Parts: sequence; C-alpha cells; structure tokens
Amino acid sequence: MDEKAAPPDDLDYRNTPGNRITYRARQRATDRTTWLRLALLLPPFLLSLALVLVVSLLLEAWLGVPAWLPTGLWTASGGLAFHRPSERFLARHLLRLHHPLAAELSVLAPVWREVTARAGVDGSRYELWIEESDELNALAAAGHIVAVTRRALEQLPTAQLAAVLAHELGHHVGGHAWSGLLGWWYAAPGRLAWRGLVRATPRLIRTARGFSYPVCGILVALAAWLVFTTLTATYGLPLLLLSLPYLTAAVGRRSELRADAHAAHLGFAPVLARTLHDLLAEQSAAPTSADRLGPLSRLLSSHPHHRTRLHHLQPYLTGRDR
Repeated sequence: MDEKAAPPDDLDYRNTPGNRITYRARQRATDRTTWLRLALLLPPFLLSLALVLVVSLLLEAWLGVPAWLPTGLWTASGGLAFHRPSERFLARHLLRLHHPLAAELSVLAPVWREVTARAGVDGSRYELWIEESDELNALAAAGHIVAVTRRALEQLPTAQLAAVLAHELGHHVGGHAWSGLLGWWYAAPGRLAWRGLVRATPRLIRTARGFSYPVCGILVALAAWLVFTTLTATYGLPLLLLSLPYLTAAVGRRSELRADAHAAHLGFAPVLARTLHDLLAEQSAAPTSADRLGPLSRLLSSHPHHRTRLHHLQPYLTGRDR
C-alpha cells in the first residue's frame, strides 16, 4: 500500500471519544511577533500614505476626484486580505497556486484534518492549494491560504507532511500570515516609488553631467537641504526605513520558530526534526548559492537556518517542553 494511502500510527483520528473533535474557543490569536510586525509596518505605511495622498491631490487637481476618496479606498483595502474572492485571486495570480485535484486532495485533506483536529481548529475554514515547485516547501498566506509544493505532496511521508502543515497552521493561528500580507500591501507604494527612483538615478546623473559646476553645486545643496528639512520635520523617521528590512527579517525568523513551536506542541517535534535533518543532508550533498549566504544576506533572510530551528526544537525532543 502506498505510504500516503492511510495515516501512520502517530496520526490517529480515534484520539477523541466517539471520534468527536473539540474546537478551541479562540481559533486565532495575535502573538508577539505579529504585534512586532505590525509596529514595523507603521513607518512604511505612513510613507506610502503620504505618497498616495500626493497622487490623490494631483488627481483632484487634474480630474476633480476628491482626494479623500482614493486615499480612503487604499487605506481600507487591507481588509481584502480576509476577503475570500480576493484571497483566491491572490493565490492564483500572484502566488501561482492551484487547487488540488481529487487524487491530490485525497492525500492532503485527511492529513490536514488530523492536524487541525489536534490543534482544536476548524480546518474547513482554510483552503488547500498546490504550488508547482520542485522545492520541499509549504506556505501560509492571507487569512485562509495553506499551500504545499508538488514535491512536498509527492515525496514527503504522511507524518512529515503533517508536521509541515502543522507548522503552516501555526502561522495562521499566530496571526503571522495576515500581518505579513498587510505589511507587503501597505508598503507597496513606497516600494514602487523607491524602485522608480533607483531606475531614474542613472538618467538623472547623465543629465547632470551636462550642467556646469555651479549649477550642479546648487542642485546638490538643494537636495541636501530637502533631505535635512525632511529628517528634521519627521524626527528622523526616514532613517528608520534603512533598518526596517533587517528588523522585518528578524521578526520573520522569529515567527518561523514560533510556528515550529506550534507544531511541536501538537506532538510533531520528532517528525519536524527529521524533516529538517533531511533538508540539511540535501543541502550538504548539493549546495546552492542560496545555501552559501554571507553574513549580511543572512540578516536579510526571513527564515532561520535549519540548524537554528533544530536547536530550538531540542527542548521538545528531550522532554523539556517550553
């Protein structure tokens, strides 16, 4: 019989009297990493809001559209992170996911049902998706998206697949998935403006070469005055934007460890550790450029190293549960 045709011994639906599942009163929570992520969202949100307001004022001047309308719509648009049709659009067109076929769902659904039953969570609130990728990975996004890669679905034993899904469930019940999406969305205007500035800089430099030295000096002095005035008026807040990628990545790494802890609390610590050991062995056998990150690149990584994750799983493996 195929290894995935039935759950192994450590995935037993008969662990509740009469096969009944008891759901927790609180299906979701907002842990400390989520609050930290939301706090870090404030500076880019304010910057993006200022950019949207400028565009809205221009639209009002040119087309007569009230400035509050596009600004208010953009501010309220974050609620779409919990709107099912918007989530499905995100899954299909931005994350490139698709719904599992009947045969795939027959493998994935029972494992998901067991994981959510252990957690006391209503698994029917979430939607299962597949990512066509040869990476051994899974993801949680928005308010209800749970996806696994093709390779994870086809190659992972059922117990390991359950451990991976328990990790992704931890992102949802801890609030990591929706807060990450809000952070990405509300920082988008500022991110687009920065990319536009980076692309325009070489052209501006080429244009400036045609100016005389006095004109260049005046332009540099004007730019310096504008930067100084902005920093003074905003109490140096833009400087915080330079450190945000590192702080956000650090919070992301912490949320991964919390999702591991969620899976460990459900009893999947040994299986999750086995999966991480397999990934380490695979990386050692065929290292890629992503596996040879420098110190600065590691600080920008949103995922901790597998050895770090294994270190944090040790208390659950030795019986010293946190």
